[in-house]
Amino acid sequence: MRRAASENAQKTEKQYRRKHTPQKEQAIDMLHGPLAGKIFLFTVPIMLSGVLQLLFNAADIIVVGRFAGSNSLAAVGSNAALINLLVNLLVGLSVGAAVTVAFYYGAGEMEQVRETIHTSVAISVIGGVIALLIGVFLSPIMLRWMDTPENIIRQASLYLKIYFLGMPAMMVYNFGSAMLRSLGDTKRPLYYLAAGGVINVILNVILVAVFRLDVAGVAIATVVSQVVSAFLTIRHMMSMEGELKLELRSIRISKSKLVRIARIGLPAGIQSTIFSLSNVLIQSSINSFGELAVAGNSAASNIEGFIYVSMNSFYQSAQTFTGQNVGGRKFERINRVFLNCGIMVVMTGILLGQFAYHFGTPLLQIYLPDNPEAIQYGLNRMAVITLTYFLCGLMDVLSGMLRGMGESVLPMVVSMIGSCLLRVIWIYTVFASERTLHVLYLSYPISWILTGSVHFICYLYVKRRLVRRDEAAHKIVRA
Repeated sequence: MRRAASENAQKTEKQYRRKHTPQKEQAIDMLHGPLAGKIFLFTVPIMLSGVLQLLFNAADIIVVGRFAGSNSLAAVGSNAALINLLVNLLVGLSVGAAVTVAFYYGAGEMEQVRETIHTSVAISVIGGVIALLIGVFLSPIMLRWMDTPENIIRQASLYLKIYFLGMPAMMVYNFGSAMLRSLGDTKRPLYYLAAGGVINVILNVILVAVFRLDVAGVAIATVVSQVVSAFLTIRHMMSMEGELKLELRSIRISKSKLVRIARIGLPAGIQSTIFSLSNVLIQSSINSFGELAVAGNSAASNIEGFIYVSMNSFYQSAQTFTGQNVGGRKFERINRVFLNCGIMVVMTGILLGQFAYHFGTPLLQIYLPDNPEAIQYGLNRMAVITLTYFLCGLMDVLSGMLRGMGESVLPMVVSMIGSCLLRVIWIYTVFASERTLHVLYLSYPISWILTGSVHFICYLYVKRRLVRRDEAAHKIVRA
């Protein structure tokens, strides 16, 4: 009888979700059946989205490097850490929105999903405008704080001012795509990103190679591509049916949803911001080695970025699958989510890291043609980072598992101490006593090992606490 009742409940649950899911052909059922294949199918479009984004960013670097010179390349490349510092808090809020949508969707509470979607869009627009104002007016000051070489600071400042004009569109796309993925749709965000990216590449060539607009042309192309991706995302959300349909007149902030999003998203954003702050300090240290070191480091970072986004897609999968299964009270599936995501991310990190290391020279030559000294700087970085990058992927998957279970402060604190603080201490102690780039780069794998180990302990603790709370709540209901 109990088994029959359980089967009927699952059938009813599936029918309800199917009825309220407008993208039926795109959505993945995360609550039932085997996980490995579904995680793979869910992850691949996210991975391709990240790779495409980096290809488009690489196109910026390549076009600038080939048609504008190493100074312009350094001006664009040296901005990455600062851009991340300014936008990661808002991107963290999109994590909170995604986890909240996944939880309510897994629980079948569609009205709550609707309120979360409209609140999230409002947050993205407001946050994007704030980021725009901060970036445009404060970026020149922050570039000087970072000891940006004097011969590239004017171009770097111009690039940032134009780049941040597209920040509202970037935030709308990030929030929109995060919510679509939390509903099980990873394909449409990929399509919309690809559309914007193709426009980005075409405009890069026209504005930089033809009209010689240098870094300004790259920035303009980026802004236009962001607007296109955001428009396509919002248009699709407005075409969805039922409670999931985005209605412009209903876009407003629900206090209860804002609190829930902030409870999960703010710690994630603060963590990413502090990570970026530590990376800004590292970038400042790299800047002290001169223009060629900056150019080589920027090119190597772009190559490593392809490995990172591939691994980070499993972080997003772990977070979303965990969030839906917690909402649906499918706690027995959480360990299986971690096992599948953990194995996949380690394999991805090792394979891609080895590939990047062994083909480092020809890959760097794409960015740095006829610049052997800068290429050597890039190879020195890759020798440390790429071979150990799988440790970062596993660390991030554990962080995603914790956030999917609704715990965001704990991974933030662990990451701040285990990675960010350690890197800062490393810069002012070990690196200060032996000022070489090799010593500086060693701070990365050491911080990944320590942070990942503590994350795993936290994962075991939070999951056990979650199950016990659910069992206690059931006892109270039965009583």
